[in-house]
Amino acid sequence: MKLINFPNTLTCCNLISGCIATCFAFFHSPDLALLWIIIGAVFDFFDGMSARLFHVSSPIGKELDSLADDVTFGVAPSTIIFSQLLVMNFPSFLGVVTDYIPFVAYIMAAFSALRLAKFNLDERQSMGFIGLPTPANALFWGSLILCLGNWLNTLPAGAGIVILLMLISSWLLISEIPMFALKFKHWGWKGNELRYSFIAVSAAIIIISTLYQGFSGQGFLAGFLGAWWIVILLYVLLSLVSDATVKKG
Repeated sequence: MKLINFPNTLTCCNLISGCIATCFAFFHSPDLALLWIIIGAVFDFFDGMSARLFHVSSPIGKELDSLADDVTFGVAPSTIIFSQLLVMNFPSFLGVVTDYIPFVAYIMAAFSALRLAKFNLDERQSMGFIGLPTPANALFWGSLILCLGNWLNTLPAGAGIVILLMLISSWLLISEIPMFALKFKHWGWKGNELRYSFIAVSAAIIIISTLYQGFSGQGFLAGFLGAWWIVILLYVLLSLVSDATVKKG
């Protein structure tokens, strides 16, 4: 097999993972959907790494990567929201319109595609991101619905909250807000304080959640998957604070 095909094979594995995640989401299994989104993210990480390592980047690989990412990090999390909205209550005066409201979830898939297209053309994002990365958005939604989906069902305005949050995250995807990336020019502390602090706190959140849920009988995997919405929320907040600090300085 030619080396140029190896990164593309990993990208296709990412796409397949996204398709599997979407199928599980349709069957209202956010835990398995999120697990396959994470598997897709692993493939997404290594396809880019292998392309750079073997110096086999190609235009077709770039286009294929965006397609795979929109399936795994756009369509799959949108379907998780869609399935959640299907089982939620809407005001009775909406009548038959309620049958179609869950489809608004796919607005986020469209914004994810816009985000990926902008990323391919934006030369400002070599060491950071402009707007919320699609993998982070997908992890947030899969984890949030897994953890709080049942609770949201009990709220009179639960469906409205989900739709509002979905619209906010769609805006964040294409916003001009700078967000840091876990890319290091060097391994020293100076200049990497934000990255190291985020990694340390995130690791603590994931470990605590995993152990707590595991020993309380909910399952270690449920604890691991359920921690990600908090990690991504922390990521967004730290990015906002960092951007505000830079502008103020």
